Amino acid sequence: MTISFDDIQRATAAIAGKVPHTPFVRAATLSALTDANVMLKLETLQTTNAFKVRGALNKLLSLTPEERERGVIALSAGNHAQAVAHHATQLGIPATIVMPETTPWTKVERTRLFGGTVELAGETLSEARDHLNHLIEKRGFVLVHPFNDPLVIAGQGTIAVEMLADVPELDSLIVPIGGGGLIGGMAVAARHIKPDIEIVGVELERYPAMHAAINNTGATCGGSTLAEGIAVRDVGDIAVGLCRNLVDDIVLVDEAAVEKAVVTLLSEEKLLAEGAGATGVAAMLQHPTRWRNKTVGLVICGGNIDQRMLASLIVRELGRDKRLVSLRFRIEDRPGVLGLISSALGEKKANILEVHHRRNFLDVPAKGAVVEITVETRGPEHTEEIIAFMSEKTYIAKVSQLDTGE
Repeated sequence: MTISFDDIQRATAAIAGKVPHTPFVRAATLSALTDANVMLKLETLQTTNAFKVRGALNKLLSLTPEERERGVIALSAGNHAQAVAHHATQLGIPATIVMPETTPWTKVERTRLFGGTVELAGETLSEARDHLNHLIEKRGFVLVHPFNDPLVIAGQGTIAVEMLADVPELDSLIVPIGGGGLIGGMAVAARHIKPDIEIVGVELERYPAMHAAINNTGATCGGSTLAEGIAVRDVGDIAVGLCRNLVDDIVLVDEAAVEKAVVTLLSEEKLLAEGAGATGVAAMLQHPTRWRNKTVGLVICGGNIDQRMLASLIVRELGRDKRLVSLRFRIEDRPGVLGLISSALGEKKANILEVHHRRNFLDVPAKGAVVEITVETRGPEHTEEIIAFMSEKTYIAKVSQLDTGE
């Protein structure tokens, strides 16, 4: 089973006026960092903050009156769940969303707010899938698959139609790959409109499922990742065929690159993206010379990121940039020493964020103590200036970069 450009044209007409034509904007800082002309397709501005509304709506609009009466069902722990719930509710179609019991509660609540009936089942997606199949058999629901459905894939392909209409001179497209529906649909559209365009997919090093599928090699997939939206072990059969024929390359990115991409989009471009949504940026940052002098279109495909996780990422990136460092001093345990150290740090414009004063280390004399001070600096050079200045004051610091999990 495959899809054609005609299918994507029909999807474009079907969802017109119901799904926004999202902005396609130039990223000045990313362009400067990579010596490329970088354009960002902001699917984060969809109603559910992700591209999934396109394929979900195209599928739902195809249902017969009898199928609408039966209701639809979807398996998802994130963006697809919200997309199906939202558009099914808008169309008056009952929607049941099966989610693993481990799904973050905020995602469960958002899906319910969009009108979906949520059923929690199993610890994993595999276990939840068993419950989904049981409900389909018992209640006759119509399945809205997140990526292995021609109508869903055609809906996602409308993104490439918009991008090339807005910026016909695009040389390359960089597209995140989860199950493959997004890149499959976009590749069909882009190849038809501009046959010589370069199409590059992006997967996680920990989840190289599509890369393995099109190369007929085995892949070990697993592990925790910030980009859980594309952490897929099994890709769609339809998408595999499309990627084999239409996609030029698949780039694998590591976790550090994904984290840096999320923070770079936020700090430099003032755009909020989830891990999966930022993987195109991660590919460019990990391979900064590959697209030099090209006009490159990136799909920022989702913006649903947990606020606590975002705060953690910002701190971790400051640690990587050595703008947050931990200074460890061995001192005499007497009044006034900590004040002198603090004054010296202040003199060099180091911003003290946290202080731990510890006396119980056995490798420290009984009349001594260890002070660990976390400071904010302007960067590596400023940090070295601070350390040298503290040494002149006879306060020798052992420096440790904040733990970033690397």
